[in-house]
Amino acid sequence: MEHTRSSSLPPVTLVLGGARSGKSTHAEKLATGTLFGGLPRQAVYIATAQAGDVEMATRIMAHRARRGGGWTTIEEPLKLAVAIQGAAAPRQPILVDCLTLWLSNLMHAGADLDEAADELVRSLEGLASPVLFVSNEVGLGIVPETPLGRAFRDAQGRLNMRMAERADRVILMTAGLPLTLKDRPAPRG
Repeated sequence: MEHTRSSSLPPVTLVLGGARSGKSTHAEKLATGTLFGGLPRQAVYIATAQAGDVEMATRIMAHRARRGGGWTTIEEPLKLAVAIQGAAAPRQPILVDCLTLWLSNLMHAGADLDEAADELVRSLEGLASPVLFVSNEVGLGIVPETPLGRAFRDAQGRLNMRMAERADRVILMTAGLPLTLKDRPAPRG
């Protein structure tokens, strides 16, 4: 079954980068079509962050303020596949920000990480909406000191590889500059 998709976005985009690399801002501009000065289109923002402390609450408020009111926001820290399926609508992009916090939430909940990743990848098949994922590239820094930190870094690396394999477009952000690592053309339809 063929679905109508946004003409400028492939079915699945992964935007990777380090902390403060510009990945969220770039993904937001891709989702709304404003990267090159176009008129904004409606998009859905699926937020995986939880305001567990004052600093995180402040970060969430800053993200909301930057995005403005043109977004439909869904807060879902764990059931990402279900949220994506529920938000899908023809030609309406979905931005998931971010896979790193989602993975952290899953680890804290004691979830099966491989099963959750499988469910996420399956949820993307035949979806009417293009989906953009934001994720941290955590493998470029020092080796974490604790076993939990190393387990998280390894799980994040596996998740990023899995999503990059599935994605049609993969962008690496560094110092606010995008580098396209993979770009498979969107299907015509």
